[in-house]
Amino acid sequence: PAPDPSAPDPSAPDLSAPEAPRARPRRGAPAPLLVTAAVALVVLALAALLGHPTRRASAPAPASPPPGRTAASLPFTWSIGSQLWEGGCGHTYLVDRAPRAVAAPPVAADAGAWAGTHGAVHGGEALVRITVQGRSQSDAVVLHALHVRVVDRAAPLLWNAYRMDDGCGGAVTPRHFAVDLDRPRPLARPVDGLDASGAEVRKIPAVSFPYKVTSSDPEELLVFARTAACDCRWYLELEWSAGGRTGTVRITDGGKPFRTSGAKGRPAYVHDSAEGRWITDSDSGQTG
Repeated sequence: PAPDPSAPDPSAPDLSAPEAPRARPRRGAPAPLLVTAAVALVVLALAALLGHPTRRASAPAPASPPPGRTAASLPFTWSIGSQLWEGGCGHTYLVDRAPRAVAAPPVAADAGAWAGTHGAVHGGEALVRITVQGRSQSDAVVLHALHVRVVDRAAPLLWNAYRMDDGCGGAVTPRHFAVDLDRPRPLARPVDGLDASGAEVRKIPAVSFPYKVTSSDPEELLVFARTAACDCRWYLELEWSAGGRTGTVRITDGGKPFRTSGAKGRPAYVHDSAEGRWITDSDSGQTG
């Protein structure tokens, strides 16, 4: 018999039933990882063939200092003392603090620590000691000249002046040089010294350059720098020669210029040990 046209066709798909999810094929390892591994194998193989091991890139090493400019290559050694007091007791510091915030004056041996803690600057004058000693007993080093270089000038500091003593005086050693920092071109001028090593203080006549130093015969140079009109930053240059070599050594205060400021007219204080405090110096007008 003929099929009923209204009956559903059993071979047609059932559109009302939900479609079953299809299983996705499993993918293999990502291509970028395979490429990276292959490149690494190639690099290692090339390195083995060329005999150069691979290593990570690093920052370039600092360049070596030019020959003849390192301290070890000099035919002599030198050291400085930049916190010295005349005669071991007389000195003035400028400090940007009120008296109540300033500690009692130290002994001369502790001057560097005291000055560093208070940010002190030499007031009016500074004494720098340079000790030079050769490395050889037989080969002398000749010191030809000592030059002064002022790298900055400013108005004197408007700070309080603190005197480390009330004027005690004292002797200095030979090879004493006076420097006037207020001159346009300051010079290290040799002046007479005093020798207080014996029972009596005796005068040591000034001796000009050149000097000779060996390992057993060092020299001590004392530079007495003074200013009244500027806050000066300065350093020294020492010319030398030895064994056919010549050179110039820059003398600084730990890599920085020395600093000395005029102190005349600044409020000045001395320390009253009985009361344990700083008091106004009646002679403050002579400071610096």
